[in-house]
Amino acid sequence: MTDDHHGRSTRLDAVVREQGIDAPAGESPASVSDSGAGPRVAHVPKPHVHDTFSVEGIDTKRREGLLEAVLRDCDGVSAASATARNDTVGVHHDPSVSRGDLQEMLEACGLVVDPADRAFEIRRASQFASARVAVAVLFGLMVATPYIAVLYPTRLEWLFYDPLTVAYLQSLLDSQMATHFFVNLGALSGIAFLVACGPMIKRSLAAAAAGRVTNESVFVASVTALFAYSTAAAFTGFDGVVHYDLVAYAVVGATLWTHFGAADPAAEGRGAVDADASDGDIADNDPVAMTDGGR
Repeated sequence: MTDDHHGRSTRLDAVVREQGIDAPAGESPASVSDSGAGPRVAHVPKPHVHDTFSVEGIDTKRREGLLEAVLRDCDGVSAASATARNDTVGVHHDPSVSRGDLQEMLEACGLVVDPADRAFEIRRASQFASARVAVAVLFGLMVATPYIAVLYPTRLEWLFYDPLTVAYLQSLLDSQMATHFFVNLGALSGIAFLVACGPMIKRSLAAAAAGRVTNESVFVASVTALFAYSTAAAFTGFDGVVHYDLVAYAVVGATLWTHFGAADPAAEGRGAVDADASDGDIADNDPVAMTDGGR
């Protein structure tokens, strides 16, 4: 077996060979043994306990499968799951097998185990981050749809809309129904901003309290000002254009960028694994990573 990136053997491959585990490259052993459709299940004896580890080095599906096979082959282990998406390993095992024994096995496979034991917090933070992305995208679509159907035709009537249709939509916006219309748009965009950008808002408030101006502070202040302007234009005599759509688009863009395109600012400044200890234990071909999730 070879390393997924360099084509050379790694410590995980060596452990697999020593234990006599044979799995095709690119497939987990579970997928080979389970020929039927449906989710994988494992029968866990009632006395067995569960431990979760935060690790670095299972960055491919192949590594997930090999590591699960290695752990299941250990005495006293009834089930194991490795997740590259949030860098966690879960093990169901007999109480006679200590957490330290499992950590030694993971380190023997060339993985970097978080010494602070933040596996649960990391997994929960990953789940909340995914939930914020879902809120931003779904609420953004709920704001964009009425804008596309009602408001944009009245603003771009010269483009391709029928004049009679535009006049009808404008009459709706001039009626009392527009109040309920803008209440819904304001609530959706405001909730999306508070939920999806909640951590960013907290960091911006902390930076403002410390007298610092950051990019996030500028973004939060801009979105807040745009929301306030749109609310004034929608519910007061102020003659302005309601831009709840821009609020929603900004929230969606910032959330997706934070989740997929940029490093988490909250992770900056946390300590790294001791380099001297890592150099002696990790082979040159194995992935070397920080315990805070940065490679």
